[in-house]
Amino acid sequence: MESNTSLLAELSALTKGVPHRIANLANASALLFDRLPDLNWAGFYLLEGDRLILGPFQGKPACIEIPMGRGVCGSAAVQGKTLCVPNVHDFPGHIACDTASASEVVIPMYANGSLLGVLDIDSPILNRFSPTDVEILEECVRVLERALSE
Repeated sequence: MESNTSLLAELSALTKGVPHRIANLANASALLFDRLPDLNWAGFYLLEGDRLILGPFQGKPACIEIPMGRGVCGSAAVQGKTLCVPNVHDFPGHIACDTASASEVVIPMYANGSLLGVLDIDSPILNRFSPTDVEILEECVRVLERALSE
């Protein structure tokens, strides 16, 4: 993964002072998909009622609705914590939007203290995400949370 300083600086510059939630998420998904190697999907699912609804993303078409508690995204949202899955085929209840996905990181995202949704990053490579990768992605979510809470 690229230097976290560079990625975080670019994400901060893209979102600073921008009051448009969808535009910020769209640029963030494009940036992550462009800068991080070996991804096949990078994007957001946004909470609406008791479901996560597809938001801005880069990659192949994806599942539109994910019930809370289902799959990696719904599980991370309910648990309120990052889930890094080295092999999605071993994850109970995994939802295969793209059968090429092999590993996944999902990070809950909050705005003004409430769950907004999740950042979902998929790779066609098993064990793609290191602990350092996860830390960098969590820092990216913190940058977005600050921008989305303004």
